[in-house]
Amino acid sequence: MSELKPLRVKNLSLPVYGLDTLDWEEVEHAVASAVAGPERSWFLTTVNPDGSPHTTGFGHVWLDGGLYFTTGPGIRKTRNLEADPRCSVAAPIPGYDVTFDGEAHRVTDPAVVARVAEQYAGIGWPAVADGDVITAPFSAPSAGPGPWQVFRIEVLAAVTLKTVEPHGATKWWFR
Repeated sequence: MSELKPLRVKNLSLPVYGLDTLDWEEVEHAVASAVAGPERSWFLTTVNPDGSPHTTGFGHVWLDGGLYFTTGPGIRKTRNLEADPRCSVAAPIPGYDVTFDGEAHRVTDPAVVARVAEQYAGIGWPAVADGDVITAPFSAPSAGPGPWQVFRIEVLAAVTLKTVEPHGATKWWFR
């Protein structure tokens, strides 16, 4: 399913809780199946020029072990990522609460942009690749006006809390 393979794993549970270490492949499958949208928002935090956090809801697709999203060139998150690619994502999904730390960079390869547009179209957003950007008749207000640039978050670490039985808590490092 992915090129993303954990290099280090840490069970985050305290001995008193007796929680299990989670399996990355199981978590990644849940992440790949999750679709952000109304009433199931994921949140992206970037770094403002003054070092303060900027958090916004965003739509995403999971592809080849990375999170992809679209944004307009003048939007705050875009400007922040161009200056400092570090970011975090909070992702509540069925059965899990997941956070990702990583770096986001613009994707300009038309073939990858086309794959991302196909993923979006497959979940109901009529996105179409146009060279190194995506167009569509509408988008989320947080993306700004189109055409939209595509960014990929290279996941460097992830923390997951399993919210259903059997519970667990694990951190993975990928680089």
